[in-house]
Amino acid sequence: MEKKIYLVTGAAGFLGSHVCDELLERGDKVRALVLPGDKSVKYVPATVEIIEGNLCDVDSLEAFFTIPQGEESVVIHCASMVTTNAEFNQKLIDVNVGGTKNIIDKCLEHPECRKMVYVSSTGAIPELPKGTVIKEIDRFTPIDEKTQVGCYSQSKAMATQEVLDACRTRGLKACVVHPSGILDPRDYAISETTGTIIKIMNGEMPVGMGGSFNLCDVRDLAHGCVAAADKGRIGECYILGNKEVTLKEVCQMLHDASGCKMPHFYVPIKMAYLLASQMEKKSQKTGEKPLMTNFAVYNLARNNAFDYSKAERELGYHTRPYAETLRDEAHWLIEEGFVA
Repeated sequence: MEKKIYLVTGAAGFLGSHVCDELLERGDKVRALVLPGDKSVKYVPATVEIIEGNLCDVDSLEAFFTIPQGEESVVIHCASMVTTNAEFNQKLIDVNVGGTKNIIDKCLEHPECRKMVYVSSTGAIPELPKGTVIKEIDRFTPIDEKTQVGCYSQSKAMATQEVLDACRTRGLKACVVHPSGILDPRDYAISETTGTIIKIMNGEMPVGMGGSFNLCDVRDLAHGCVAAADKGRIGECYILGNKEVTLKEVCQMLHDASGCKMPHFYVPIKMAYLLASQMEKKSQKTGEKPLMTNFAVYNLARNNAFDYSKAERELGYHTRPYAETLRDEAHWLIEEGFVA
């Protein structure tokens, strides 16, 4: 039986580092791709082999893909550029789309690469009207800016289509996973979601908003990514989601876990849009980052109901209760000094 090595891009990131943990716990051999000089490399588990490279420089990826003769590889492509700014960003396209095309090309150049898992996003899937549960699709382009909102989601949609096209026309052995929002301890980069939780716990959010999230424990997402490498069918997509949860429910669970203050009241979405517009106008004059943006309000107002039963059925994917995840996150934030 051939020896197997897992090649993980974005291994210094929040999800990628947990994917490495999941693989190491099984006793697998893991190699990580990190940007040259990336200080986040310290978050990659110590027993993982580190290779420096850049998704946008295809030649720099050769060392990452080159493995000893007689071994086979599986690629889990977690790396991407993330932004909460909805505006077009060429670098985002270059990294998320161009970088994924380079990973596809290297997989096909190396016959010992048995499979690729592409980590997309639920944002890549066109949004459906409220009251309709969003399911997997098999076509992501042409982009519809009304239902695939923001450059990040659009870039993930285009990259997903590149993967599926390569499966259909070039013989790529790959599947796709679509994680929703990510939640849990060890988010040292402090994502938008973790930043919001810190504000809530520090009493810096006296007013909340209506609307909902769809958030997953990063440990469950990592398990889902590895399960996709093991069981995911070639050319198939799998939503890795959770039940919807409101901001008010999140605040209550954080209060139960830590005793932190809760917002005094929650404004309706329509009012939140008005406040966000005012804050964005003010920020244009002051140059300061607005406390609330229209895009942030949209992400709470949008349809966040996703059907992840296919991943449960085929991959054995599962989610743990929000209360457990938020308890663990609250305790970690306190221990790390992010919360006073």
